[in-house]
Amino acid sequence: LFVVCSPIHEKTQFIGKLLFIYPPTHCCFFSSSSTMFALQRTASPSMLSNAKRRMIQSPRIYHSSKKSLESTTQDASALANFPKENPFLFQLMVATAKTSGADLIVQCVAERRKWNEIDWKRNGIFIVFGFCYLGGFQYWLMVTKYRHWFPTMDRFGKLSFAEKLKDTAGMLDAAKMVLFDLVVHLPMIYFPSYYTVKEIVGGSSWNPINWIRDGTSKYAKNMKEDLSAMIKLWGPSDCIQFMLPTYIRMPFRHAVSLFWTAYVSFTRGAFDDKPATSAAAIPVEGK
Repeated sequence: LFVVCSPIHEKTQFIGKLLFIYPPTHCCFFSSSSTMFALQRTASPSMLSNAKRRMIQSPRIYHSSKKSLESTTQDASALANFPKENPFLFQLMVATAKTSGADLIVQCVAERRKWNEIDWKRNGIFIVFGFCYLGGFQYWLMVTKYRHWFPTMDRFGKLSFAEKLKDTAGMLDAAKMVLFDLVVHLPMIYFPSYYTVKEIVGGSSWNPINWIRDGTSKYAKNMKEDLSAMIKLWGPSDCIQFMLPTYIRMPFRHAVSLFWTAYVSFTRGAFDDKPATSAAAIPVEGK
């Protein structure tokens, strides 16, 4: 068999493939310079072995890449499904990080503190508040208890928006959840807790009774303004929240709370001369 091949590397590749596929006793070819070369079949075991090995190894490389791609896809899918499969843990993480971040925003932006001047003890109180009340108690109230009080909650959350509008029982329960949040939870549970924590952070007394007494008295003075702001923001927000799937409702609430906290910090203006006494960064809502 005679073949015209110019580059030397093409000759080598061609010979390897040729010897693997065809078993003739002699294979000869000549170059562009017309020089004759004879290649004995019996003198090329190593070349044949290399050709076989390259052809066998190629599928292995392909399968390895395929397995790596499948593994990456599975990891991304598991990460995307984490909020749905672990709703309590996910919203607990969001609530804790959000509350800490809100306080850091206030200290760095509103109070203009440098990083080495941040009051980490105060920030630790916000972390505890976000973890225990916002991530713990609020989830128990708005998911666990709501599920018993409003039995259509889970089924309603799985419907499409068009189907939700046709579901009279689900829409009625959603409206009840909004009213409960605005009439019972926020004014009677959250705000007293907020002002009590505010006294813990900025008050001068170490007596828990004083914290509750001073906190509730300040809440009474600010009640009209607080409730007005609450209805303006959290009324529409609740209407959206209770239309969402159950597993995403609390993260949505925490996300809105972060922006609300920054808004409260800036609109309430100047802080006291004692930086540690300012507790405006505590979320002024039940989120």
